[in-house]
Amino acid sequence: MSELLPSIDQTKKFLKQDLVASFIAGGFAGAISRTIVSPFERAKIIFQIQGPGKGNYKGIFPTIFNMWKEEGVIGLFRGNGINCIRIFPYQAVQFYVFQNLKLNFFLKSGNSEEKELKNIDRLIAGGVAGIVSVYVTYPMDLIRTRLSIQTAQNLSNLSKNKIRISSSQNPPGFWQLFIKTYKTEGGVLGLYRGVLPTTVGVAPYVALNFAIFEQLKEILPDSSAFSKLLMGAIAGGVSQTAIYPFDLLRRRFQVLAMGNNEMGFKYTSIFDALMTIGKKEGWRGYYKGLSANLFKVVPSMAVSWLSFEVIKDCLVIQL
Repeated sequence: MSELLPSIDQTKKFLKQDLVASFIAGGFAGAISRTIVSPFERAKIIFQIQGPGKGNYKGIFPTIFNMWKEEGVIGLFRGNGINCIRIFPYQAVQFYVFQNLKLNFFLKSGNSEEKELKNIDRLIAGGVAGIVSVYVTYPMDLIRTRLSIQTAQNLSNLSKNKIRISSSQNPPGFWQLFIKTYKTEGGVLGLYRGVLPTTVGVAPYVALNFAIFEQLKEILPDSSAFSKLLMGAIAGGVSQTAIYPFDLLRRRFQVLAMGNNEMGFKYTSIFDALMTIGKKEGWRGYYKGLSANLFKVVPSMAVSWLSFEVIKDCLVIQL
């Protein structure tokens, strides 16, 4: 009878394979999904950093059309290269940390026969995974945000916008912008500008995303591709909507030091930002770009979860 049970060595080998597969699958799933929705991602960022007053960018599809008209196809994917380079380790770390906590801490600390986490455990594991992934990849996220907006035209209602670079000029690349930010904005601290509101937003987002998806897997045991797409879409849409104001703060803090306050907003803290946005832009100001974000997040997370599940299953078999 004991021969039918897996040995300790076999169990350790399986856990190691599962973690490696989760890391690789998570990275590829992130890169694939973000590339598919890149135009919506850039449109969302432009909406978010468009300060008080009326800017030139209104509506999701008109904005995407303007990007295409002003900058060509490359404009639709501006910043996506660095985003993929960032998102690979970002999501790889997320899935790895979540699976690691799930397999080596929560399940071991509870009932040995338990196969799934409780919702509170999922939220904690997801939150920790989100925090770790943010700090590992944050400088790339900051530079990617700045790459996304530097050629966008008329971001605010101000007549002088020194931030914008004409689409006819060759904008600085990643390393140029990285070095400039490092030298002129306080070294490493400059590369982590806005990391606190980012962490405040990402941790609950990742926690909810993992918890909702895994809960839906229990409710809808159907393992078809369509079911995984549906569960990923629901998990991404609900979790992103719940924490969206913090995502907006994340983008605004990332571009505060660009130029001389030409963006039309300036904040001293997260609390000050929340109060200022409420006073100057009303409650709608907290949700600028939400529709563009949902156009991005819903299909992105649907594809991401499906890609993760498929790639991980293939890798576990091969490893």
